[in-house]
Amino acid sequence: MHASIRTLLAALAAPLLAQPPLADLKKEALAETAKRAKLVQEMVDSIFSFAELGFQEFETSRYLTGILEKNGFRIERGISGIPTAWIATYTQGGGKPVIGMITDIDCIPKASQKPGVAYHDPLIEGAPGHGEGHNSGMAVTVVSAIVVKELMQKHKIPGTLKLYPGVAEEQLGTKAFYIRDGHLKGLDVMLGVHVGSEFQTEYAQSARNSGLVSVQYTFNGAAAHAAGGPWKGRSALDAVELMNIGWNFKREHLRTQQRSHYVVVNGGDQPNVVPSEATSWYFFREIDYRRIKDMFELGDTMAKGATMMTGTTFTRRVVGSAWPTHFSKPVAEAQHRNIEMVGMPEWSAADQTLAKALQKEIGSEKQEGLPLKVKPVEAPKEPQGGGSDDVGDISWNVPMVYMRYPANIPELPGHSWENAIAMATPIAHKGSLAGAKAQALTALDALMTPALIEEAWKYFREVQTKDQKYEAFIGATDKPFIELNRDKMEKFLPQLKKMYYDPSKYATYLDQLGIKYPTVR
Repeated sequence: MHASIRTLLAALAAPLLAQPPLADLKKEALAETAKRAKLVQEMVDSIFSFAELGFQEFETSRYLTGILEKNGFRIERGISGIPTAWIATYTQGGGKPVIGMITDIDCIPKASQKPGVAYHDPLIEGAPGHGEGHNSGMAVTVVSAIVVKELMQKHKIPGTLKLYPGVAEEQLGTKAFYIRDGHLKGLDVMLGVHVGSEFQTEYAQSARNSGLVSVQYTFNGAAAHAAGGPWKGRSALDAVELMNIGWNFKREHLRTQQRSHYVVVNGGDQPNVVPSEATSWYFFREIDYRRIKDMFELGDTMAKGATMMTGTTFTRRVVGSAWPTHFSKPVAEAQHRNIEMVGMPEWSAADQTLAKALQKEIGSEKQEGLPLKVKPVEAPKEPQGGGSDDVGDISWNVPMVYMRYPANIPELPGHSWENAIAMATPIAHKGSLAGAKAQALTALDALMTPALIEEAWKYFREVQTKDQKYEAFIGATDKPFIELNRDKMEKFLPQLKKMYYDPSKYATYLDQLGIKYPTVR
């Protein structure tokens, strides 16, 4: 054989020969992730202290993209016209396969709470806080991505990593726009994570999951003096109230699987002026696309009826949407093996004391503290309806899994100050580190096992989407509601900035706040 040909063949084979077996790569990934326990803790605590509502996650996004840029990721900012949205990309070799990672970054209103304190004690009265635990997800995602990226560099493993933030997830406000605008094209698999109290993954549609469409109905009438000439006015608030009454009567005749709720976000300015404008905000939830669409259309009918009774007009704005989730069986099974390999964190006596004290404080039925075993993968059950997440839209466009990592306490109400208590404590630090390890192992499976990607797409095409194809609830002209929550954040931002975690001075946020861990009654 000619010497030049031998040289060429050797050069082509070198990257393959340099790659260790997958089992060895996983051992290396576990060790490298463990070395970054401090980074996990700092990220969990920092994002907890930022406490930013949906579409207003500016400090959080600056912080995260700064870490990713320092670690060799290219950042594309402001995707889909959303100032706090971005894509972080790292490419090695030919760039295939393409592994996506996503988790949420927003918090919820009025959930401010001192971490590690097992009773209600706000950091800032009335302020937003991470009572949904989203502050921990990016520690899982970013740390695992950095570890995998360094292994790709070291061992010349081809592929691409793409990280996305779940902006305004609590409003289901962005992921359908990511899809519509083509930001997920070319992905081979999406790895999502979300905080939980269990360590688990699942496939198909969860029994506790619904899809939804989120809509604001704004009614317009005519102002008048409410005492001197009310007959000259047409009350937009009357229209809001009549729509709400109509929906409440209709609720009796809807399926038990539905969930629907509303708030009045604008009821007028003052009592002596007939309101010329008023707005009601609805979530219409069901367990499949057709029924969600039917509820959406029924909402329009209610709004039209209210205008006919009041002589007003209405406009509607789609704030967000979420398809029911459907996750990949092949990837979930691989991910579960990784979860078992990592295992549950080792909870300390202090961790269990905090958990049991909080469960007792709120009168939970079970007061058993933190779980000790990984939860098995369960066969899907008949969907009965429940919460929603706009990763559902992603799951109907690319094979996806959604790992729950054990960074919070069981038996809590959700979306509340109680759910913030553990989220800047050793419970969240340990649970997020465990999640980062399992996420890194699953990303390596996707990078190194072409058959897994093939099986994932086979399941996606032949099982999941055989009889149901994705149709967006948003239209071509709908825009993200980027002004949402701006006023709330402006109100509390000066106080929040004073509370930002400074890791250069304090080992943990608990240390900075001077909180004894745990603090119980």
